Amino acid sequence: MDTEEARALRDAVRALLTRRSGPEAVRAAMDSPLGYDDKLWSTLCEQIGVAALAIPEHYGGAGAGLAETCVVLQELGRTLTPAPLLGSALLCGEALLRAENDEACERLLPGIAAGTTLAALAWAGEDWACALTASDAGLDGRAHYVLDGELADVLLAVARTADGAGLFEVPLDGVHRERVTTLDPTRRLAVVDFAATPARRLDTGGFERQLRRLLDTAVIGVAAEQVGAAARALELTVEYTKQRRQFGRPIGSFQALKHRMADVHVHVEAARSALYAAIVDGDAEAVAGAKLVCSEAFSHAAAEMIQLHGGIAITWEHDAHLYFKRAHGTALLFGDPARALRS
Repeated sequence: MDTEEARALRDAVRALLTRRSGPEAVRAAMDSPLGYDDKLWSTLCEQIGVAALAIPEHYGGAGAGLAETCVVLQELGRTLTPAPLLGSALLCGEALLRAENDEACERLLPGIAAGTTLAALAWAGEDWACALTASDAGLDGRAHYVLDGELADVLLAVARTADGAGLFEVPLDGVHRERVTTLDPTRRLAVVDFAATPARRLDTGGFERQLRRLLDTAVIGVAAEQVGAAARALELTVEYTKQRRQFGRPIGSFQALKHRMADVHVHVEAARSALYAAIVDGDAEAVAGAKLVCSEAFSHAAAEMIQLHGGIAITWEHDAHLYFKRAHGTALLFGDPARALRS
């Protein structure tokens, strides 16, 4: 994970986000009609190729992998930059590859890799179980938590069939899509309703066993965001405690606050290790552990960020509340972390 190539990728993304995704830019993006800065997204894709990283070269991608995508997701998480990388490039790209349908991959993946196509995957009910069913009449059900679902150019869906889960491509005019209010204003989610909606099945069977691996990949991507955001929340807190003075000295010099920040540091580094283990091992236990440890570390870092900044941190003008909301939003994305570990 700490290779020369990974460091170069991290430095390139961080330099771009430092210039163009500061706090004011993030707030402008989350309030925009798209929910993200499309010009910044185009630059990330054209100059660095972030959307292409996990997509094979013969489908227009860079042929790298999940580890490289997680490097970028850590940087996006660090600045809370809204971007379609998680939902479109990683989740939908992985779904198409696991369907093993060359025609669909050749038709859809190049646009996703270039960042010019925005794809969304619908599948989950309110309890994160598969909410859609497929029959001869079409797809039925209501999918919640659809990343970028309101604005997607391509809509994929996972639905229960007679032979298990299947992956479907759904025409946009056959569904009702509605943006929903979220705790985390930096991430857009939608509800998508299906009612005997015509759909084309993309897999040839056996997608049931692929679905678990697909969701594991999504969980690892979220964990990468959490690690980057938690580390940045700690950095900002340490910087503030060096500047804020009480009793004639910086508050960061007080032993009690040093201990609290040291505890956060240990928690963040444990989360980083859990993320790396999930990427390398890829087994269900490592992925569930990463979800739990990274969620707890980010929640801890965000809570301490608010506590150690004092009253200013609970104002709308300060960014601490955005980290706090992202922490709680990502903890529940793709299911409850404690439940994932039990299962």
